[in-house]
Amino acid sequence: MPPAFAEKKLYCIPTAGGGNPPQGAPRDRWLPSAREERYTCAMSYLQSMFDLTERVAVVTGGTGVLCGAMAEALAGAGATVALVGRDADKGAKRVDAIRASGGEAGFIAADVTERAALDDVLSDVLDRWGRCDILVNGAGVNSATPFLDVGDEEYERIMAVNTRSVFRACQVFGRHFIDHGVPASIINVGSMSGVTAISRVFVYSMSKAAVHNLSQNLAREWAPHGIRVNTLVPGFFPAEQNRKILTPDRVESIMRHTPMQRFGEAQELAGATLLLASGAGSFITGHELIVDGGFAAMTI
Repeated sequence: MPPAFAEKKLYCIPTAGGGNPPQGAPRDRWLPSAREERYTCAMSYLQSMFDLTERVAVVTGGTGVLCGAMAEALAGAGATVALVGRDADKGAKRVDAIRASGGEAGFIAADVTERAALDDVLSDVLDRWGRCDILVNGAGVNSATPFLDVGDEEYERIMAVNTRSVFRACQVFGRHFIDHGVPASIINVGSMSGVTAISRVFVYSMSKAAVHNLSQNLAREWAPHGIRVNTLVPGFFPAEQNRKILTPDRVESIMRHTPMQRFGEAQELAGATLLLASGAGSFITGHELIVDGGFAAMTI
């Protein structure tokens, strides 16, 4: 907490309805003219909690809808963001969007299923920005193939992108974090299908359940090193990897099971991302943070 805020905390937060000041507090702090000062104090406090200035974040899958929004949130809080993906055009557009909003970002083309490519990403990040503090593993693919029709090639492709890439990225970046004493945050993007079985996405569910389990194991293993590992779990957010399976009957079923009666919007992952990445979440590790409009809370 910044000293300036600590000194004024009695006076910077108004009572309900803007009533009377605490006993002994200077009354001018509570007049309408003091509203700006209270706002400034509040912003100072929020910045002290969520500020990522001088941090560098690597976001795999950052060219996609959801991880792109997460990358923009990290940049908005001050981090320099390295977007990692295969599509250079999408990467350039996301980088431009971040820079247009006043943030800093760069794109690195890589196949994150390959260990050598991940080694190169880390080296590139360190060469360009000198450090790495945050890793978001968000690359993913999906399929609605019936279980008995899933071929070996499809199985291997989904597991490679959704699970193997996370496993290898955590090894590559985790070793760097440990060897250099970096108190890093790793955010692995999970899925509701990794929490509970969801129809039609058999291999995807398997791959994400593995990510959830890996995150908990690494959180236990790496906590003594000051490295936090958590799983951010989106509910139903229309994105590239699931649009093909969002048939009218499936949408109806999802809405019946979602108390908020709507899909999530990509920017609604921003708050969860910043909590897990910043000092505000300094004692959170091994957690599955679900952002789903109440889907997981619904039974009958």
